[in-house]
Amino acid sequence: MDQSATNADKKLPAGLVRADNPRFRSGSNTPITFRDEGEETLFKRILVFMMFVSTVFGGLPAWSATIQGQPDTPGSQFNTRGERIGGLRLGLPEKDVNRNIPCRLKKGKEVYEAATGEYVQTWKYAECGVVLKMSSDRRRGAKVIASILVSSRSKLVTGTGIHIGSTEGEVIRVYGRYGDQDGNTVKGRRFVAGSIYDGMVFDFKGGRVIGIFLGAGAE
Repeated sequence: MDQSATNADKKLPAGLVRADNPRFRSGSNTPITFRDEGEETLFKRILVFMMFVSTVFGGLPAWSATIQGQPDTPGSQFNTRGERIGGLRLGLPEKDVNRNIPCRLKKGKEVYEAATGEYVQTWKYAECGVVLKMSSDRRRGAKVIASILVSSRSKLVTGTGIHIGSTEGEVIRVYGRYGDQDGNTVKGRRFVAGSIYDGMVFDFKGGRVIGIFLGAGAE
């Protein structure tokens, strides 16, 4: 275990560390990663990453650069709302979710997310390798998909034909023109289409896709 974890961190929910923990100093470039781990561990990594970037870049929305007149980058043209992973998409109502995932559902606790002002809940389909972040604008309200994470057990395929097991080269051929401009893409390990604020992340091992994340990795 990393010795930089403090006693204060122990007061937080499992999988989270404080933003002032030395492992998440300002200037760090901690990426989303998908290792050979359980889906719950992967989702916790996403939450840690979101918490870090929200702290460091808080108050600077993803679209601010465009509004201020700076030119669009190739990555900023990526349309997350137009992407599909199987029958799943961002914004899909909860009533339509289960019909697209033929596995048992385990729901996490609903919590208020200060960064977005929404109530969020983790929906985990372990047998299918799918973890969804569901959100609503009110407590116990009808939810929609806010992010999608698929890992090793998933058989879902994106609308462009990419799936767990696809090669890094195949991903680059399809999404290369949307590569992020912020240094989060690492050859042989990770490719970010769009940006960490609104995009699609592919993680690789041995030259093949082991995880796919769609949504906002930072608010």
